[in-house]
Amino acid sequence: MILIGQYDSSFVRRVGIALTLYQLPFTHQAWSVFGDADKLQPYNPLVRVPTLVLDDGEALIESHHILDYLDEWVGPERALFPPRGVARRKALKVAALASGLGDKAVSLFYEQRLHTQVSDLWVARCGAQIRQVARVLEDDCNQRADTWWFGATPGHADIAVAAVWRFVNEAHPGLLPVAEFPALAAHARRLEALPVFQSVSQAFAPPAS
Repeated sequence: MILIGQYDSSFVRRVGIALTLYQLPFTHQAWSVFGDADKLQPYNPLVRVPTLVLDDGEALIESHHILDYLDEWVGPERALFPPRGVARRKALKVAALASGLGDKAVSLFYEQRLHTQVSDLWVARCGAQIRQVARVLEDDCNQRADTWWFGATPGHADIAVAAVWRFVNEAHPGLLPVAEFPALAAHARRLEALPVFQSVSQAFAPPAS
């Protein structure tokens, strides 16, 4: 398999972490959607990452799509999302909130970095949405009974939250102060200390404007 995309993307990183935890062999192509668009387009017409190219040449083109495929491959006993019921719905919701927060953070970065005329209205809207979602996740994190969100070991939801926390804090320093979101910050620190998080890692590298 080939995982395409840079690990400073929270979406690419969570897939790389899942592949590593599942001990599935893969090659990592750290292509940029800007600098390597011509290489990426044949695999993904949206020119987005992550893209996972399977051994038979099929390309999976969205992070949740990829993780669903990997969970099915390794089976319910090893899958990092609960297989069914309330636990699965809750885990999917936390992961969806983290992914949505990441989408807004990317949109905010593009608005501020790539547009000649920046929309103050859009910047304010994205910033407010990011903080609102972070507040919901902070409250949920404080209410969980275990070290991790849905059990004794970290799952996709935990990984998604930690990965996006790092991205937001590197791409938008000061937008989510640790003092306001101590539970999320502590959660991210615990995961970032794990060997898999340290091996699947890249400092944020802004694209050229």
